Amino acid sequence: MQPTVDRIAQPWGDRTPFGPGERWPVRVDTFLAPGTEAAAVERWVQSASLLHSNGDAMDIAVSGGRIVGVRGRSGDRVNHGRLGPKDLFGWQANGSPDRLTGPLVRRDGLLVACDWDTAMARVVTESQRLLRERGPGSIGFYTTGQLFLEEYYTLAVIARAGIGTNHLDGNTRLCTATAAEALKQTFGSDGQPGSCTDVDHADVIALFGHNMAETQPVLWMRVLDRLAGAEPPRLVCVDPRPTPVARSATVHLAPRSGTNVALMNALLHEIIRADRIDHGYLEPHTVGFDELREKVADCTPAWAGRICDVPARDIEHAAEILGGAQRLLSTVLQGFYQSHQATAAAVQVNNLHLLRGMLGRPGCGVLQMNGQPTAQNTRECGANGDLPGFRNWENEQHVADLARVWNVDPSAIPHYAPPTPAMQMFRYAEQGSIRMLWISATNPAVSLPDLHRIRSILGQEQLFTVVQDLFLTETAQLADVVLPAATWGEKTGTFTNADRTVHLSEKAVDPPGEARADLDIFLDFARRMDLRDKDGSPLVGWHDAESAFEAWKRCSAGRPCDYTGLTYRKLRGGSGIQWPCTPDAPGGTERLYTHGISWAAPEDCETYGKDLVTGASVSETEYRALNPHGRAVIKAAEYLPPHEDTTRQYPLQLNTGRTLYHFHTRTKTGRAPQLNAAAPDVWVELSPAEARRHGVAEGDLVEVASPRGSVRGRLRITGIRDGTVFLPFHYGYWDTPAGPRPGEAGGRAANESTVNDWDPVSKQPLFKTAAARLRLIERAEGAVSPAPTTTASAPADPSSAPSTTGGPTAVATQSTPAPEGDRP
Repeated sequence: MQPTVDRIAQPWGDRTPFGPGERWPVRVDTFLAPGTEAAAVERWVQSASLLHSNGDAMDIAVSGGRIVGVRGRSGDRVNHGRLGPKDLFGWQANGSPDRLTGPLVRRDGLLVACDWDTAMARVVTESQRLLRERGPGSIGFYTTGQLFLEEYYTLAVIARAGIGTNHLDGNTRLCTATAAEALKQTFGSDGQPGSCTDVDHADVIALFGHNMAETQPVLWMRVLDRLAGAEPPRLVCVDPRPTPVARSATVHLAPRSGTNVALMNALLHEIIRADRIDHGYLEPHTVGFDELREKVADCTPAWAGRICDVPARDIEHAAEILGGAQRLLSTVLQGFYQSHQATAAAVQVNNLHLLRGMLGRPGCGVLQMNGQPTAQNTRECGANGDLPGFRNWENEQHVADLARVWNVDPSAIPHYAPPTPAMQMFRYAEQGSIRMLWISATNPAVSLPDLHRIRSILGQEQLFTVVQDLFLTETAQLADVVLPAATWGEKTGTFTNADRTVHLSEKAVDPPGEARADLDIFLDFARRMDLRDKDGSPLVGWHDAESAFEAWKRCSAGRPCDYTGLTYRKLRGGSGIQWPCTPDAPGGTERLYTHGISWAAPEDCETYGKDLVTGASVSETEYRALNPHGRAVIKAAEYLPPHEDTTRQYPLQLNTGRTLYHFHTRTKTGRAPQLNAAAPDVWVELSPAEARRHGVAEGDLVEVASPRGSVRGRLRITGIRDGTVFLPFHYGYWDTPAGPRPGEAGGRAANESTVNDWDPVSKQPLFKTAAARLRLIERAEGAVSPAPTTTASAPADPSSAPSTTGGPTAVATQSTPAPEGDRP
């Protein structure tokens, strides 16, 4: 009988230890709906996870035309059969009874049911009117990190060459725009240098603002198995919270929010001071070292310690570990990306690897991580504010090449200014220049900062809003037209994970009612709009997912993200494959920059760069003078204090973030019983010292307020750094018993309180640097905090809260095949 584990209580499952350079053992995780026997499964359909960025390959179990479970794919390079809690249980949202099953249109102030022709005619009529009366700049598209590659590419062609608008961005602007920007600033182009397999070889793993255990749990399983094996790696963790990563780290640095650049400059100071530099790598492959050396000359650990409120000896210890590594892997995520000086801090991690020559070899890499499952495709396909194929909007040859692929005149592709980032799009909508906003698979009425303002914008009479989603979300409730979409398991397409691995996800079941695949909705819109190329042929010449993929391959040819060696047939049955995949590299490419820097030359680069402090663009002339030979650019940045710091009135730093059991605004995970039970409501985290200072205790109902709004939740006292208050950002109002109460005192959404500020380089909102205060609303009197006990939210006093468990309905099987030599 296969062993079983409660995967809510033990989210990372059992250990399968392995040593450096060894193959990660297989462990196949399976979960079937309670009461479903394995023999009842009629077929298993290939897919991968759509609830985080790791791309865990899985098979979908189908019985009676319904999804009844999932099983990890043992032969996949990413997960070797393992699945995380959201993988195992999140699929149940597909069958939720409140799925949208037909279109809705607003009539007399109310959303009412209609047919597809009525809904699409409304969208097309408004689009044509605005184009006629106000031009393409009056229409904007705000998409997601959860569609498939084929859908993003189709949307990009429609928006850029069909409508001719510069206003197309994804909610990836909120989570990993800084990842892309940091890579572009250093290497000239987007594209993840490292690979998840670098975990198998590294002797030091540094995690900068990356709670891997909760955001990429299967990758964390890989790290845990290394830690349990021979010659385990040492971990350096930078995080203000006591995450599972922090608890496993050799050194845990918990800086004040907004001080990451000061910390990184001190670490680089120590690397340079101790001459832990690979000069043989640095000199032929980089430019800019002298400026960095000068910039960090006075950034001693003592200096940074005062700014970051971190002991100088701990900074020195971390620098010693980083400087002594033989195989260094670094990962970066929201703790840097959503904080003050986001791009500047992330770029310093790249600088660390350039100084140490730690790129392009097993165990030596940078993973500027993604937060969403298909964020990489948003960026590749040009649906996030860049041109498709990592082309440079300022390079006329790049624009002409894209025009050739699409068979349009280059002037048809807007490139008169940078593509518009999401926060600016909402500003334009607020001002009235954008009059139509098409929102697909995202929920800005909960996920954007300063929610009172966002709701006000979406509720304007002058703004025509189309929402394309699975459920009647908080955003959909404000729409003029709601289009019911199919989701994962109900449509076919490809998507690419954080380390460039492309997976095929096949349709397993039909969507409910009249819901349609996003690709089909976009294709229908293009047909009804009669969008044409310069020869009069349909601009969008494909008709299904596979033909869209083939069209994308032509667009990607010769670019950094080259897919020309991939086909649906090649992706079926085996493992996912990393791009670039070409006829010359038919098996894909495990690591970038194995033979130097590839895409930084002025003729090739995706960007000429920006000033890391101001965000001002570097001109082509300046870039050519700086980097004529296409090397990696070492960019220095001075530390500047956050724009909103603590005061006597607002003495706490507000930090928002994620929990293991939920994804984004819980539209899916909140409908999976095991996941929702593990974290059913918003909570507030505070340190023991701050709890005493504020006169509050575990389980008390407290209110966190900023100059913008307030949130109420039950208190969890944790080992979080003093001076910080934490809120999970997932919770909105769709499932509150009393109905929505946005904007009232003591809301539920963390973004009622977050600051309306962004990074000057990546334009990513800053969700982790705001000032707040806390007050008691009512004593616990037996009430308990809904915060999980298995994660960074674990109580400082374990006896103060009941343990998080899933019970019988959260039990999954784990199958670990015997080694080859032990098999009969």
